[in-house]
Amino acid sequence: MNSLLAGASVFGTGILELWAAIPLGLALQLHPILVGVLSAAGSIFSAVVVIFFGTSIRNWLVRRTHNKNGGRGGRLSRIWDKYGIPGIGFLSPLITGAPLGAAIGISFGADPRKLFVWMTIGIVFWSAVLTTAAALGLHAFSRGR
Repeated sequence: MNSLLAGASVFGTGILELWAAIPLGLALQLHPILVGVLSAAGSIFSAVVVIFFGTSIRNWLVRRTHNKNGGRGGRLSRIWDKYGIPGIGFLSPLITGAPLGAAIGISFGADPRKLFVWMTIGIVFWSAVLTTAAALGLHAFSRGR
C-alpha cells in the first residue's frame, strides 16, 4: 500500500477512534512514531471539530449517548463530578474516544478552550502509551517466533 494512503488511513481512523488507528498503522507497517503522530493528529482534529465547530454533531452525539445510558449517570459523569475538565479531557480519549468525549464535556458545561487543552494532553499521552505498548508487543511477538 502506498505510504501516503496508509498515513491518510491512520489519520482518518484516528478521527473516529484512537484505539483503532494505532493497530491499523502498525499493521500497515508504518513506523511507530509516525503511527502515534498521525493517530493523535486525527483525534485532535475530531476534538477541534466537535468542540469549536460541531454544534449539530455534538448534539447528535450527546443525544445518542444519553438515550443509551439513560442520561448523565455514566462513567464520564462520575469523572466530571470528581475531576472536572482535566479528568474528562485526559481520560475521555481512552474511554469513549475524542469526538464523544468532547461532546460530553461541552454538554457538561466545560469551557471549550480548557477542554481542548486537556483533551490534547490526553490524546498525546494515550497515543504515546498505546503506540509504545502495541509496538513493543509486536516486537516481542515477532522475536518469539
